[in-house]
Amino acid sequence: MSAPSVPAGTAAGPLTIRPWPDDVIDSLGHDPRSHYVETYWLGILGPSTTWLLRRLVAGLDVNPEGFELDLADTARCLGLGDKGGRHSPFVRALGRLVQFDLAQSQGLVLSVRRKVPPLNRRQVLRLPASLQAQHRQLIDANLRTPAAEQMRRRGCQLALSLLELGEDQETVERQLLDWRYHPVMARDATAWAWERHRSADAAGASAGPPDAA
Repeated sequence: MSAPSVPAGTAAGPLTIRPWPDDVIDSLGHDPRSHYVETYWLGILGPSTTWLLRRLVAGLDVNPEGFELDLADTARCLGLGDKGGRHSPFVRALGRLVQFDLAQSQGLVLSVRRKVPPLNRRQVLRLPASLQAQHRQLIDANLRTPAAEQMRRRGCQLALSLLELGEDQETVERQLLDWRYHPVMARDATAWAWERHRSADAAGASAGPPDAA
């Protein structure tokens, strides 16, 4: 599958971003802002592509039906410049989303997955030995943990991530419901995350500003 048909100059026009629903991956996958993606996918996708995916999914959180992405502005926000051409860092990042099946391109429309699947065996083998061992331990632990508990933990992590991005409690709970969490689990995960988030803020405030050099 080819990279998006981005114009020769990235300032030439917007790219339409749409969600790419997939019942299996939406259920089993990981939020792009999760610890799993940051730890295990980062070295495979590269930092530019990872941050781009996070930005696109954050946009879909606000506009679930899709939105127009200003290419030049997004490239500058990610520190990738605003030069066009298919070999530019920004266009390569878009292409890697398609290459790794995290997006699919139809001209100037890019459909983006909102969840990242677990690494397959071939991808795990590309990780450093230390991360391969950690990933194996994670999978073993997940196999021993009941599915409901895994979902509860993931819901808490997602809720905390959204709060740290500046969302309020109502928005976080609504987002968990949109991700098909049971209403009770969505409410409990949001409450847990809010308490954790508030405690972290209080601890930071009590520490005061750092001493001047």
